[in-house]
Amino acid sequence: MLKILIVEDEKPISNLIKLSLTNAGYQCECVYDGLAAADKIEQVNYDLILLDIMLPKVNGYELLEYIRPLGIPVIFITAKAAVTDRVKGLKLGADDYLTKPFEIIELLARVESVLRRYHKTELKLYIDDLEIDTQSRIVKKNGENITLTKKEYELLLLFIQNKNIALFRDKIYERIWECEYMGDSRTVDLHVQRMRKKVGWEDKITAVYKIGYRLEV
Repeated sequence: MLKILIVEDEKPISNLIKLSLTNAGYQCECVYDGLAAADKIEQVNYDLILLDIMLPKVNGYELLEYIRPLGIPVIFITAKAAVTDRVKGLKLGADDYLTKPFEIIELLARVESVLRRYHKTELKLYIDDLEIDTQSRIVKKNGENITLTKKEYELLLLFIQNKNIALFRDKIYERIWECEYMGDSRTVDLHVQRMRKKVGWEDKITAVYKIGYRLEV
């Protein structure tokens, strides 16, 4: 299981991030200041660090200088939204920069993207009666192969990574089709219906009134 360190001094935000990433299958730990983070990094080999900038004791910029020689990918998560702050963070060596407030679905997408860039993704995922080989993109149900289209496969992964979270149709569309949602939900609905029928999850991927869908496991 991939290990992520969350360095965030606002405990409600830290707890929300930890809950969401744990639900997505990651092993997470939280610390609330830069000095405690440095101590943890000495003790544990993390696959990714989510790092606030405005931290007690040692700020995020200073901590990044310590992390960078270790080769651990870092995503800044911060309220500092100015372009100059973003440029500074990226120039110092951060792999991505996410400003508060943010949507959990975007955070998970960025985490997945950075880990994939470092070849640190889980090769196989298991959930209920499904086995997903993320290298070959093969999906099996009770040992039998299931044929999914590219979009159906990406939808399945999206729901697994956001299990028990209601996903808005516009966010699903923008994530999977990578373009702006124009208000037509038929594309999303059709693909979700076909995918959940193929994997036999009609009772697990449920419609959420006026919102979208949720995988309930």
